[in-house]
Amino acid sequence: MCKSTRKILGVLVLWGVLLSLGARGEAKTNIEYWHPNAEAQGGLVVTELVRQFNAQSATTQVTERFIPDMYKGIIQTLQAEAAAGKSPAVVQIGWAFLDYFSNNFQYSNPQTVIDKYFPSDATFIKDNFLPNVIKLAVNSDGDLAGLPYSLSNPVLYLNRDILREAGLSDKGPKTWEDVKKFAKAIKERTGKYGFYMQEPADSWAQQALMESAGARLITYENGKPRASFASEEGIKAYELYASMALEDKSALHSTWDEGVQAFIEGNVGMLYTTIARRASIQKTAKFDVGAINSPSWQSREKVIPAGGCMLAIAARTEDEKKSAWEFLRFLYSVKSVAAWTIGTGYVPPREGVADAEDGLKSFMAENKMMEAATSQMKYVAPWASFPGDAGLQAEQALIDMRDEILGGSKPARQAMLDTQKKINQLLN
Repeated sequence: MCKSTRKILGVLVLWGVLLSLGARGEAKTNIEYWHPNAEAQGGLVVTELVRQFNAQSATTQVTERFIPDMYKGIIQTLQAEAAAGKSPAVVQIGWAFLDYFSNNFQYSNPQTVIDKYFPSDATFIKDNFLPNVIKLAVNSDGDLAGLPYSLSNPVLYLNRDILREAGLSDKGPKTWEDVKKFAKAIKERTGKYGFYMQEPADSWAQQALMESAGARLITYENGKPRASFASEEGIKAYELYASMALEDKSALHSTWDEGVQAFIEGNVGMLYTTIARRASIQKTAKFDVGAINSPSWQSREKVIPAGGCMLAIAARTEDEKKSAWEFLRFLYSVKSVAAWTIGTGYVPPREGVADAEDGLKSFMAENKMMEAATSQMKYVAPWASFPGDAGLQAEQALIDMRDEILGGSKPARQAMLDTQKKINQLLN
């Protein structure tokens, strides 16, 4: 065979290979994965996990889409695009919007998808999730709307250097009453803010404050939900919080990103936020930083809402549903869950990760800050989820209430009673 013939054959073979690869690429089902994870809260890990999945999947190509404004932003974007018949195949849904999502958007029970298309995975959910954890993703109709993915709870981060400078114990406060005393001492002795509680587009942290004091955001009367947070216990809790911001001037009132950044820059002594910020804080803080359990109220057992989200299958077509489960199966592998935990701080949602050699065994031993979250899981309660069409408006009403109280435009008692009345009118 002459050189020119061999050259032509070589080109044809290469062309055939390229065509084959191209055909395979075209055969892949393209799906979108929506998430609210900014770079400082897991965004880099999302990108890496999607990259790894796409590199090893012969059937599915995932495109991630970052949605700002956390889980509220996800719901609003779903509303905007649902009218055009668009939806992601996989989407993160915050616990506060479990019922609202279930009532207003198309989704598939993950077990139903498994049973129909992946019978070999029939026991995957049962084998990998504890009953009380999987229950977090069951809506008020008793249907499994997704799978628990991000599990977090609030912890108190400490700038131990500031505490010591203010003459305080670097072990930090144990009660909310002590938080107020610590914050005031920090402000008076260092001139820096003593405390910041996260203020994102939800009331998750404030739920922990109120419910640990004995209040309940939602109660049920004859099976009907009622907002009930404006009890004497709830009002007392918010009044303490407000007095720190308005009277002592020791608590910072700002956006979530600004508040966390102020702590990282050494301008706030104590930060109350999710353990999911652990990786970013640990990496960027230039001082002696620590994390302790969420404070309790004197003589009361703490109640802390489970933070984070579930992964829901919102795919519409058969091929998209198959691809959605393939992607979820990858995200829930031991290695993927371990990467998610290491890169964020979320508590693993499935079993078999913390003690696995290729999981978190060495990481948990070396990262004591995680213990603040894992040691208080027994106090975790559901994130309050207002059902029906009122869910989104109720959450916004709680955010507006917070701004009224911390901004000083309304006393805590008046703002809370007004907001409770408004939410109950919405529920009616």
